[in-house]
Amino acid sequence: MTHTPREIVVTVALGLPAVLGAGIFAGFAPAAGLAGWWLLPALAISAVAALCSAFSTADQSRAYPDVGGGYGYVRAQLGVWPARMAASVHLLGRFAMAAAVALMFGAYVVPDQPVIGALVLLAGTALLGLSGFRFDTGVSVFVSLVVLGALALVIASAFSIAPVSSAGETGSVNELVGVAGLMLMAFTGFERITAPHRGERPHSPAVLKIAIPVLIGLSFVVSLAVGAGVLRQLGSARLALSPAPLRDALIAADASALVSFVQIAAAVAGVAALHFVLLSAHRTLTGLAEDGDLPTRLKPSVLTLAVVAGSALAIVFMPMATALGVAACATLFYYAFTNASARLLLQNDRTWPMRTACLGLGLSVLLAMSMPIPALLISLVGLGAGTGLIGLTASLRGSLKGKRAESRQRTPQAR
Repeated sequence: MTHTPREIVVTVALGLPAVLGAGIFAGFAPAAGLAGWWLLPALAISAVAALCSAFSTADQSRAYPDVGGGYGYVRAQLGVWPARMAASVHLLGRFAMAAAVALMFGAYVVPDQPVIGALVLLAGTALLGLSGFRFDTGVSVFVSLVVLGALALVIASAFSIAPVSSAGETGSVNELVGVAGLMLMAFTGFERITAPHRGERPHSPAVLKIAIPVLIGLSFVVSLAVGAGVLRQLGSARLALSPAPLRDALIAADASALVSFVQIAAAVAGVAALHFVLLSAHRTLTGLAEDGDLPTRLKPSVLTLAVVAGSALAIVFMPMATALGVAACATLFYYAFTNASARLLLQNDRTWPMRTACLGLGLSVLLAMSMPIPALLISLVGLGAGTGLIGLTASLRGSLKGKRAESRQRTPQAR
């Protein structure tokens, strides 16, 4: 199938608003605290893991066009219980990711009350989604231009003025792999183009074959430039303590007049990324309900309320660094399941070699298990508790359904 450069550009533009979120606006602070300047090479490892996972989701979306996202792919290829495990970590990762994006918004736009600002953004974005609003091509291009323009100002300012000598450096090369897992947050969101929602026009394999590497590559280049700029201006020790690294880098570079542009970009990026995160979690809950792992009569509005409630709890109880860590760790476990199921696809369903899914599986497990201990423990507990709860719900539904059927059979006999 032929494709045009315009189709590729449009596809990349659709994906950018979902990718440019909390990772690039806030992720450098906890990463610098762990690895210092080593966070820059760690970005390359994150990009490879994201690229392999993007290939896997794109192939599975083409093989199962009517299935509800990664949960459905895993269920079709690996079975019921692996799918429930994948759904558990996916929902935990999305709730934590929603918290990270919303708290990023609060730190930049409402620095005096970041949690209140985060909750307001969550409520507003949820209402926006319920109204039927979608980020089409025009809106996505606008968001991409605003965010990339603000990031370009930060990069130019950070490298145009010599930094004040740093009070000290933090981090160690020993944390390189763990930080690579954390910085996956700079690339998540590619499913906006690799696994479109029902009713959306899927992108052709020929377009995705170019658009996916371009999207991940562009995110890598931008993240690398922004990370190097804020590290140069703030130093790793000061960066590690910053709730809003891009804003503080502008202030350190004597460019305070540009802070408002970064705040606008953070607000626009926050709405766009959070919209995608909430929609992604909603799709997983919908898939669980359709397959009988949740009550099948739940209305979409009830599922939306459940997503908002889970995200709100994460905002209240998880600080920014914890939310970023849990979001990255749980998402890596989810991509481990996704890559594992992609390995089983038939050759005719593949655009990329099976080796990419194998590499994605290995990297996802390695990076997840190298994450900071609190994030790893929360993710493992969420995996176990979520899987058990889903299994219990499905078992109770099956038991009630059997009793009702038995009752219907007895009623005619009694008459």
